[in-house]
Amino acid sequence: MQLAENAGHEVRLEHFPPADDLQAYVTVVSALHYPQSRTDDALPAAVGALSFILTGVGTIGFADGRQVIAPPITLLSPTNAAVSLGIDGPLFMVAATLSPLGWAAITGLDAAAHADQVYDGADILGTDCTALHGQLGQAYLGGTAGPQQLAHAVAQFLAGRLRPVNPRHALLIRQVRDWLSSDFDPALTDLADQTGLSPRQLQRLVPRFFGAPPKQLARKYRALRVAALLQAEETSDERIAELLNLFADQSHLIRELRHFVGRSPGRLDSARAPMLTSATSLRNFREFRPNVAAIPKD
Repeated sequence: MQLAENAGHEVRLEHFPPADDLQAYVTVVSALHYPQSRTDDALPAAVGALSFILTGVGTIGFADGRQVIAPPITLLSPTNAAVSLGIDGPLFMVAATLSPLGWAAITGLDAAAHADQVYDGADILGTDCTALHGQLGQAYLGGTAGPQQLAHAVAQFLAGRLRPVNPRHALLIRQVRDWLSSDFDPALTDLADQTGLSPRQLQRLVPRFFGAPPKQLARKYRALRVAALLQAEETSDERIAELLNLFADQSHLIRELRHFVGRSPGRLDSARAPMLTSATSLRNFREFRPNVAAIPKD
């Protein structure tokens, strides 16, 4: 378990790793408590998440200007830009962050066709999902279960929802993951060589599981990883300089981080957006983080 607290905002965020046999599908299950009556936060571009909101109301703002009130069971599809969060609290929710394989196995939805949307989780996952929401709410409000027990119940529910994924597609997902982790700007020809697929086939198949074509994915994960490294205390000044060299200039860096992360480099701090800071921490990029020493120089 990892715990993050912010004294200024009094936000409590706890992370619980899923069981080993679920980790390929669910990155983490989190319990989040916003005690304030009103809070603004954000989430970076991501693969997808299922949230059970037990108290309070959340509003999700998309890059195109849409503002959507989150249903009690919120299924946020893969996003290709950061989203804003408006919290009317006190809010407490339990959320599971899905991997690309998890999105395919749990929802069965085409990630590109359903990207940048909010769905009522009950419409996608059925009445069992509604029943679980009621059980979680009763246990939380009745004080009979704490965050860890609630997170475990969500993980068990998702484990029971896994559908078989075509082995060829599961292999492609792993190959794309490995490609993304190979460099901060991986070449599409490398992915074609690794998969044996043509660029045209990759343009068609990769969005189905990741929500975006390969080059856009590479941009997204570069921005997210750079944001994570810029926030990390252990990142040296020399490595920061190497990270900056990944972009044409400072304006390019700022544009990319604002689009995919939702903040400029100077605003990547927990005091302003604790949820965003947690979501862009290095912990979330263990599978997509190349060695900084391999960053190409100018």
